[in-house]
Amino acid sequence: MKMNDDYMKKMKDMKDTSEMHQSADMRSEPEDKKEMGSMDNMDMGNMGGGDMMMHGGHMMHMGNLKQKFWVSLILTIPIIIMSPMMGMKLPFQITFPGSDWVVAILGTILFFYGGKPFFSGAKGELEERKPAMMTLISMGISVAYVYSVYAVIANNVFHVKPMVNSFFWELSTLIVIMLLGHWIEMNTVMNAGSAVDKLASLLPDKAHLVDENNQTTDVSVKDLKEGQMVQVRAGEQIPADGTIIAGSTSINESMVTGESKAVAKNNGDEVIGGTINGSGTFTFKISGTGESGYLSKVMKLVQNAQQNKSKSETMADKVAGYLFYAALIVGVGSFFGWLITRDLAFALSIAVTVFVIACPHALGLAVPLVTARSTAIAASNGLLVSNRAAIEKIKTLKYVLMDKTGTLTQGKFSVSDFQSFDKSYSNDQILGILASLENQSTHPLATGILAAAKKKKIQPKEAGNVSQQTGVGLSGTVDGQKYQVVSLGYVQKNQITYDESPLKGLLNQGDTVSFLLHDGKAIGFVAQGDKIKPEAKKMVKEFNRLNIVPVMLTGDNKDAAKVVADELGIKEFQAELLPEDKEKIVHQYLQKGTVMFVGDGVNDAPSLASADIGVAIGSGTDVAIDSADVVLVNSNPNDITKLIKLAKETNRKMTENLWWGAGYNIIAIPLAAGILAPIGFVLSPMVGAIVMSMSTIFVAINAMTIKEI
Repeated sequence: MKMNDDYMKKMKDMKDTSEMHQSADMRSEPEDKKEMGSMDNMDMGNMGGGDMMMHGGHMMHMGNLKQKFWVSLILTIPIIIMSPMMGMKLPFQITFPGSDWVVAILGTILFFYGGKPFFSGAKGELEERKPAMMTLISMGISVAYVYSVYAVIANNVFHVKPMVNSFFWELSTLIVIMLLGHWIEMNTVMNAGSAVDKLASLLPDKAHLVDENNQTTDVSVKDLKEGQMVQVRAGEQIPADGTIIAGSTSINESMVTGESKAVAKNNGDEVIGGTINGSGTFTFKISGTGESGYLSKVMKLVQNAQQNKSKSETMADKVAGYLFYAALIVGVGSFFGWLITRDLAFALSIAVTVFVIACPHALGLAVPLVTARSTAIAASNGLLVSNRAAIEKIKTLKYVLMDKTGTLTQGKFSVSDFQSFDKSYSNDQILGILASLENQSTHPLATGILAAAKKKKIQPKEAGNVSQQTGVGLSGTVDGQKYQVVSLGYVQKNQITYDESPLKGLLNQGDTVSFLLHDGKAIGFVAQGDKIKPEAKKMVKEFNRLNIVPVMLTGDNKDAAKVVADELGIKEFQAELLPEDKEKIVHQYLQKGTVMFVGDGVNDAPSLASADIGVAIGSGTDVAIDSADVVLVNSNPNDITKLIKLAKETNRKMTENLWWGAGYNIIAIPLAAGILAPIGFVLSPMVGAIVMSMSTIFVAINAMTIKEI
């Protein structure tokens, strides 16, 4: 693919203000990644050490989450059997001389081992000055642990009876439930690979370096430098960006463009690292490698966009943040309030009870259970959800930006007309030349031309020096004559004259017109029509009903785009776009409201990551899919409306569960603080335990009531 000069300049001018997470060869694992682990290496059935979760804008190191959960559960069982629940002795509770010390030892191991991930997450949240779920959990288990150790020592060493024996029961169950909640959440929404790693894997490990004697030596890709000569053989991946200096070939650029193309390349044509060579062998001069290469810069765009998106708070984090401040203020306030009127032991027990009651047992499961249920329903409907935070944003969705071809239309072009402008060429000759030039391509427009030629029994000739020009068309030689196939926009921009009369009706019906040029003169044209998907009309109608603005983006001419937009009822559209224009448009719409972007190619990856909600077409590239928040497996545009309906139902259930998971604290925390003590009522820890258990059961049942779509 020949990169647009302005775009290449823009990519070269990008400031390297942040250090890339990939090394120069983009295959080796960076040091910081080795230390922290990688999300894309997770096996959800065998959670390997090094799994990550985002909290407070920081990657929280979850360690071996599955192992932590099972070890913590094993430690929790004897603790539950031997310790009271919120001061209430359980029917199955077993005690014996020294059982308090056994519980304390097990509780200490559990506190430091099982609680470590939450302390790491809390550190990240506090560094961001945004205390949320991890901070609330850390505060709860820390207070419960410190008080419980105090209670055991006071009771068994100093023989002082504390108001509540210990909170080891609450400590252990909270750690286990929260580990389970995070495991469920990671298992349901973090099963997609890393887009950045997928980009890195497009490059090979080795390259054939050509020396001054024209001899080749295999070297590591990371050792390549700009200006060096590299040979690429048939079927190999191109190791870096550059310009061909010897040989010719055809290159599969589908991983970059999202379209299945075999683009002919000759001397002077540019090649992009990561694309796949065809049957020819060529030598090229390196113009970009490592951080200066095209893929590396796309990686940086994707990384920056994903990092910005990850800083957004989820509903659960916001609620946990409010609950943290409420518990902290009320707990500390009640401690000093009762310290003045009562003794230290009573004031301490009241404050600790407040902190422990605020522990988010139900809150920890409120969202993960809803997520697990909704993602399962989504998957059964061809929607793979990989980012819950983005799904929460659908409730404020205002714009849906999508491509025309393949998304709104079927992407299967058929020739509706072809004519010659030059008397020296017959209509069939025009079609024959076009078919000869397009013979090496599988682009939808090329497929339509070749199908029409086959129907007319016109045999394509061998074309030479065929070169693809992104956003323009292609050029090549047939029978020794040089021709160009260009778009209507190119003809108009370069003020090339042609007979407009046969085109008016074709443009009015939305056909895409390609011109054949010879010596800068238009000698003929071919018009092709693409049928609108029936599902697209239903989708746009639903968008309008929901007050969501559909925006069509296309590289097609404005007239053809307007016909499709009018037929679908789309009021906003932009035409004659180059692939690199999309991300710029996404940022423009982000200033106006919540944006969903639908795309399929590597050049869509930054837009998918930048948009509030990125939706990838299932037939697109791995990089596009891994940059997206949702993947449409069936490539059915109407599935987007299903996604919106499911997201709204999911958000409603999340809100309900959050109210049940944390709402009881509105009453429980003040009562635990002794607000009604003057009239003789102080909330019993046993009552608090019952309410806490009921709320946990309710959120589990409520999550299962999400309806199928």
